Amino acid sequence: MHLAYDPGAHSGLFSLSEEESRHCIKVLRMRPGDAFRITNGKGLIFDATIIDANSKHLQAELMEGIKGYDHWPFRLSIGIAPTKNSDRLEWFLEKATEIGVDEIFLFESFHSERRKTKPERLEKVIIAAMKQSVKSRLPKLYDVQKLSTLFQLPFEGDRFVAWIDEGVTQTLAKAAAPGRNTFVLIGPEGDFSRDEIEESKLSGFIPVSLGAARLRTETAGVAAVHTIQIINQLQ
Repeated sequence: MHLAYDPGAHSGLFSLSEEESRHCIKVLRMRPGDAFRITNGKGLIFDATIIDANSKHLQAELMEGIKGYDHWPFRLSIGIAPTKNSDRLEWFLEKATEIGVDEIFLFESFHSERRKTKPERLEKVIIAAMKQSVKSRLPKLYDVQKLSTLFQLPFEGDRFVAWIDEGVTQTLAKAAAPGRNTFVLIGPEGDFSRDEIEESKLSGFIPVSLGAARLRTETAGVAAVHTIQIINQLQ
């Protein structure tokens, strides 16, 4: 069943945004009486029935919101440096959203090859991934900021920085604990500089490995998200 998205969704008579209305009517060919679902991206999913099939302002009757399945007793935050190839960053955002992440911080560091992004485009990628995976919660995306800014963010939980170094033997899988808020930093293609690692450690981040294989930035990000979700699902 099709899942639409509108942050203002509520029970009762509701009008969808023009973009969602056009997709339902022009692309999916939906008509009055057809059923679909809509999420507000804040944890609720509503069963809906089309009342007026207007391609600009579709009207539907929404039932009481039901809590989505994608709620967990911890917060997962990922900080990641945008990749030189923007398609790879979009791939990461899509897969991380499908697997399950709460917030994503984009940052620039010493070895960054991309320091600007297109937030509106990236937001659309995340929304599409949320809908495709039938989730009720939209991850929060923060646009590019300096890495040093992330070090100063208040965060109650465990903080890790993925770093490729022979001296780092502790893996994220063993260092992370279930049920704990977790913040993981993933560096750019050239990895973090040693000065950045030292600064991260002073800010409470623990260097960890994601395994023996050398991973691309976007793959490392997905591996980190998946690792934390699996650790919690095994409990």
